[in-house]
Amino acid sequence: MRARRLLPGGGSPGQSPVTPADDAPSRAVLGQAADENFPVAPFFLPRAWRADLMALYGYARLVDDIGDGDLAPGGADAAALGLGPDEADDTLALLDALEADLERVFTPGATPGHPLLRRLRPTVRRHRLSPQPFHGLLQANRQDQKVRRYETYAELEGYCELSANPVGRLVLAVTGTESPERIRRSDAICTALQIVEHIQDVAEDLGRDRIYLPAEDMRRFGVTEADLARPRAGEPVRALLGYEADRAARLLDEGAPLVASVRGRLRLLLAGFVAGGRAALAAVAAAGHDVLPGPPKPTRRRLLREVGSTLRREG
Repeated sequence: MRARRLLPGGGSPGQSPVTPADDAPSRAVLGQAADENFPVAPFFLPRAWRADLMALYGYARLVDDIGDGDLAPGGADAAALGLGPDEADDTLALLDALEADLERVFTPGATPGHPLLRRLRPTVRRHRLSPQPFHGLLQANRQDQKVRRYETYAELEGYCELSANPVGRLVLAVTGTESPERIRRSDAICTALQIVEHIQDVAEDLGRDRIYLPAEDMRRFGVTEADLARPRAGEPVRALLGYEADRAARLLDEGAPLVASVRGRLRLLLAGFVAGGRAALAAVAAAGHDVLPGPPKPTRRRLLREVGSTLRREG
């Protein structure tokens, strides 16, 4: 993050190997890192940063999997959160239990029950992280259980403020590079990446009875929900998605100066985030904005080309 794919990506310049924890719930969640749209914890980062980023990823991925009903079967996550088998499929109960376990991360002397939150605790303490971004991701997934349509773009932005922007803020926090201007740029990038994902996943989201395309835009382009359920996109749907893609591209451009504001390996990581969004938009455009058969994915070559272009453009 439907915070979804926490740390933006789509193939990365050197995808980091996942170091699984010694438990089934952690392995199931962390094993998804290699499938994300952008780099989660690439090999070129310092080892301590990689560990911290994987801890953040584990938490965000767990929240999303609960919110989307995508937990591994068997009830291991519910048991780790102190719930019985009869609550293993109760999304709101799982989110409540996760929130209670999150409080233990921030409470001296308390021990979280879920292994991914035990893994998160050293990162939180080392960087004195605020609980607010973590609660934002929880709130976004609670919202997904109640709000399935968005009337305006402003409402969708409010959702992205919860589902996506906390991720970028946490990356800045663990790398010690926070500032008001960097946070503003990071928020633009994260909102853009969330919109890109909404564009890619129209069919999947509709299958969950969710639409993340503003209703006001759908009316403007003459698109109905029935149009989104077709096997191929008609011209109105393609025009709508082109409009949303342009909006995401402008946000990426607005946030891209963040890359030039840092140095070293962090600069390459942030360039990867921006490049992941741009490469995904290029793949959508190459498909004629017809995402209904499945989400268009950028090639590794295209992603690497976008990383180089972003580094050059941002000096």
